[in-house]
Amino acid sequence: MEVLNFIGDWTNEHPVATGIIKFVVWVILIVAIIGILRRFLRKSLPNTSVRYKSQKGVEIVGYILIIFLSISYFTGNIKDFTLAIGLLTAGITITLQELILSIAGSFYIFFVKVYKPGDRIEINGIKGDVIDIDSIYTTMMEIGQWVTSDNYSGRIVKLSNAFVFKGPVYNYSKDFPFIWDEFNLPIRYGSDVELAKQIIIRVASEQLSEYVNNSISNWKTIVDKYYIEDALVEPTLALTMTDNWIQFNLRYIVD
Repeated sequence: MEVLNFIGDWTNEHPVATGIIKFVVWVILIVAIIGILRRFLRKSLPNTSVRYKSQKGVEIVGYILIIFLSISYFTGNIKDFTLAIGLLTAGITITLQELILSIAGSFYIFFVKVYKPGDRIEINGIKGDVIDIDSIYTTMMEIGQWVTSDNYSGRIVKLSNAFVFKGPVYNYSKDFPFIWDEFNLPIRYGSDVELAKQIIIRVASEQLSEYVNNSISNWKTIVDKYYIEDALVEPTLALTMTDNWIQFNLRYIVD
């Protein structure tokens, strides 16, 4: 009690020194918080660019807050130090919004089941197979780019989970793991159109029967689950007259 009384009396008798001590303590606290956050980011973020920018952002916010405290103190306006903590928290939240969104995105991906490892997706203009999902990043094996067809390019891509909130996510595997494809076949005028139609439909049905049979039950699940009209999964043929030939458009379903 005597020590507490002595401290209380001393602070009342030396208000200027007390204010300086409080100011120094808050500066030390802010610097310590900056150091802790920088170490946390350095250990938690695998991406060099994001790690560097996040650490710099925290450092800048901390220095701005110290400058604010200094100006307020020397102008005699510091009365509520909780304001400093509020500003620090707000600044850190703004600076680390990408990290916060990434963590929120991981929960969204997990609970809503936007995609899972093994799915083929396209997100933020990048298409590939999901090979890993952690609390911050989605890792994909990229397909396409400079290689033709849906072949692997060899690059492993890490995307922030925050992208699930920033644009569409195309999932080639979820619910209905099939897609429709098509190609055009030119048939010259004067040909036996009916015979050509029979040949094309027969060959397509024979070659694609496995995909058709496997997709029927999946499509029924889609119709029952979503507000969507039923559709034909069997190969279909459409004819278009051009100046030079009859264009046969074959539409079919594949894995």
